[in-house]
Amino acid sequence: MGTHVCRKQMLRWMWRWSVCPVAVRRGHMAFSSTQEPHQVNPPHSGQVTHRPGNQLTLCSLLQMGFSETQAKEMHEGATKSHGKHVPSVLTALLLLGLNPSSILKIMQKCPEVYSLKGADLQQRIDHLRKMGLVEGSLQRMISHYPKVMLLPVKRVNMVSRLLREKCLFTIHQVTDILRDSPEVLEEDLAQLEYKFQYAYFRMGVRQPEMVKAKLFRLPLSELRCRHCFLERRGRYQTPDKKGQTLILNPTLKDVLCVSEETYLTQVAMATAEEFHVFRKLMAREQEEEERENEYSSDEEDKDDDDDDGLHRSKRNTGYKKDRK
Repeated sequence: MGTHVCRKQMLRWMWRWSVCPVAVRRGHMAFSSTQEPHQVNPPHSGQVTHRPGNQLTLCSLLQMGFSETQAKEMHEGATKSHGKHVPSVLTALLLLGLNPSSILKIMQKCPEVYSLKGADLQQRIDHLRKMGLVEGSLQRMISHYPKVMLLPVKRVNMVSRLLREKCLFTIHQVTDILRDSPEVLEEDLAQLEYKFQYAYFRMGVRQPEMVKAKLFRLPLSELRCRHCFLERRGRYQTPDKKGQTLILNPTLKDVLCVSEETYLTQVAMATAEEFHVFRKLMAREQEEEERENEYSSDEEDKDDDDDDGLHRSKRNTGYKKDRK
């Protein structure tokens, strides 16, 4: 009940900004996203009157709970970004349950949020809710990775569909992945699928363990490096068709969810120098593979061009015969 009343009060603050009394004697200034014309005869009431509309003022920000310093920084950010819908964006974030301090940090991390439309932001928030991101998880996700608010619903659906249809994660597992690793929403889809395939086929890891270990937080290069280092030291073995190995493999969580120091001392049983040298060798191997792939692609393109030229020559010859 209290939350409902608070939200109603918040909406009244947000949308009744046409008149904003500011005590001049306290040294407050009114910040507005629209410049006011100079008044020759200011009102005798000691109040500053603004034109109706979606304007961002110091008074309104103070009423929403921002401190004077926070309000000034928020207004400056909105001015620099030329945001025209900042009030509606702040409304959506406040109604989501984020406090002014968290909102300011979000804007500092991702100033592009200033340029959003409140309706678009609310649509994306509602869509994430429908995907199973409940209160608490949704706030943490947005605070940790504000860029998620910039992504269209279509992009979120594409990633979700790939995880469900190509990688065979359950709906609940997809929700956990998006909550713990929202960066996947911007990752190249082919690379995302390859990362899954690497863990599934090369490492023999199944979906529940991938979700538990937060597989998609780590770049593919780091995943390969840590896995191959263990494999070449005889501490990891790809399971056979029955899922069996001759040695006891460490769990994916022990490989990925630890610091490099812990990984080396407790899992790989190696020194930092050895791992550093191996990382360089892996990078060199990767470069050679990429060059080979580029060379193969060029050769295929050349063969296709030769075939096309041959077909064109035959067609031209036939055409001349018909002319005769």
